[in-house]
Amino acid sequence: MQPRNMSMSGVVDLAAVKAASEAKSKAEQARAEAARQGGAPAITPSALVIDVDEATFERDVLTRSSEVPVVIDFWAEWCEPCKQLGPLLERLVVEYNGRLLLAKIDVDANQMLMQQFGIQGIPAVFAVVAGQALPLFQGAAPEAQIRETLDQLVLVAEERFGLTGIAVDPNAQAPAAEAQVPVGPYDALLEAAVVALDSGDLAGAAQAYRNVLCDDPGNPEAKLGLAQAELLQRVQSLDPQQVRKEAAEKPADVAAQIAAADLDLVGGHVEDAFGRLVETVRRTFGDDREAARVRLLELFEVIGGDDPRVMAARTALARVLF
Repeated sequence: MQPRNMSMSGVVDLAAVKAASEAKSKAEQARAEAARQGGAPAITPSALVIDVDEATFERDVLTRSSEVPVVIDFWAEWCEPCKQLGPLLERLVVEYNGRLLLAKIDVDANQMLMQQFGIQGIPAVFAVVAGQALPLFQGAAPEAQIRETLDQLVLVAEERFGLTGIAVDPNAQAPAAEAQVPVGPYDALLEAAVVALDSGDLAGAAQAYRNVLCDDPGNPEAKLGLAQAELLQRVQSLDPQQVRKEAAEKPADVAAQIAAADLDLVGGHVEDAFGRLVETVRRTFGDDREAARVRLLELFEVIGGDDPRVMAARTALARVLF
């Protein structure tokens, strides 16, 4: 999927401007009727623009694309054209009043997604409609041209996929912002966690790491330590022979595959653990797929995001999710 010129020709016949207008009108009526019948609650206009990362991509982009087209803005802090395009996209998406959702992805922090979409330059803009990715354009563009492309995207979503968007209430209250907690030194807590881990007190170690993460959710040492402690907790009561027997006999049993992957990782078979869960994600759906995907992301935390085996598995995971 390489970014191309700002065109979606071939996806649907876009010549009928009247059809687009009628489709939009029908979508508005459908959203209003859904709201009257007690459908999904309306969201605030600000909730139409969300930050997305690799961990939330499936939930916030792939899943939500079944109800509303999701425009993806690939950007970076150092990219000057991104700083021009981003606010324009945010304003336009709000104007579309629920017919579009904007997902902003920082390419520096989400290399896997950048590779999966084949991004060669930023800003790059894609859309995901009913789980299908569509390249829109790369680089900054005039507002009129962007509006035309978004009109086309809405038409595709409504005529071909039956997506009527989500209800927006400008008077709805946004969730209250969480109070900022000052981040302080955690050497004593982290040292206590390591001591507990070394002594076999896995529950104590996990709790010590959680205490750190309560105040500092992004603390890398605590995240890694907690992932390791929880993994060891999960496998300590397992019968390895029985787990592997069940995994071999029941390839469709997600719980069996997850347990076997945990044992693989503890035993040092990293690629086997990752490969088992990627394959489980590939052949499952719904809650089973989500359970396998989440466990795979947890195992990534145990190894560390910079490990080549993790990066390779992230790419493989992205391939099976599309």
